[in-house]
Amino acid sequence: MLQIMKHLGIDYGTKRIGVAVSDDTGSVAFPLTTVVAGREALEQVAALVREHVAEKIVIGESKNFKNEPNLVMEDIEQFKKDIAELTQLPVVYEPELFSSAQAARQHEDRTQPRRPASGAGVPTKASGDKLDAAAAALILQSYLDRHRAV
Repeated sequence: MLQIMKHLGIDYGTKRIGVAVSDDTGSVAFPLTTVVAGREALEQVAALVREHVAEKIVIGESKNFKNEPNLVMEDIEQFKKDIAELTQLPVVYEPELFSSAQAARQHEDRTQPRRPASGAGVPTKASGDKLDAAAAALILQSYLDRHRAV
């Protein structure tokens, strides 16, 4: 029997937190928004969980090439613990190696001309926000694909 569950995905960053949401069947991930990291971020993410009626949270696990936790991983672990406590939902890790770079590459492929004009490639706040949400969607989609019912 197919288990249907909506998920919220998180790409945690020290400046911005990308957020994605799955469809109602838990099959496809979509970029949702970006939350500014800081004191209010936990409550904003919890509000998104409630608004989208998510039943599970997937957060990117940040490790280096040696498969060891990155410097930001300590912050991610604390955020994971806090959001689980605040929402009373299961929060699971999904490896996120290169998720931001992959999101940037996909975004660039769709929006940039073949020959960059002067100033092209300089990230703007809006593009950074979109990339963080897209990275969260990549993390969430990876999790959904790995846990899809056979």
